[in-house]
Amino acid sequence: MIRLRCFDLAARRKELRRRVCKQINEEPAIDRSAISGFEISLKVAKGKLQLPAPAKDWLAKIVEHHGLTVLPTELDVCIAAGELPRIHDDPCDRFMIAAVTLNDLPVVTEDE
Repeated sequence: MIRLRCFDLAARRKELRRRVCKQINEEPAIDRSAISGFEISLKVAKGKLQLPAPAKDWLAKIVEHHGLTVLPTELDVCIAAGELPRIHDDPCDRFMIAAVTLNDLPVVTEDE
């Protein structure tokens, strides 16, 4: 499975390289971390992201439209996020990386 932040997939960001899009299209399932809903809501609240509908409604439509599976943020993910090396400064990224690591899944992102 491929991990992709819902924002990246739904916004169809042009900066997603062809290699990344090809890999996404070839996967049978794409998951997103539940924490991405928190991250998207924060971006909307700060005016860094504009959506055509309230975040809750927009995210529900994106999950349904793209057939995404939402990976929950359970206690083990929270603990693992706190234990990650300090190279992951963004709290949301830490939760996403922890979830992926615990589920032995790859990450697809434009982030370094």
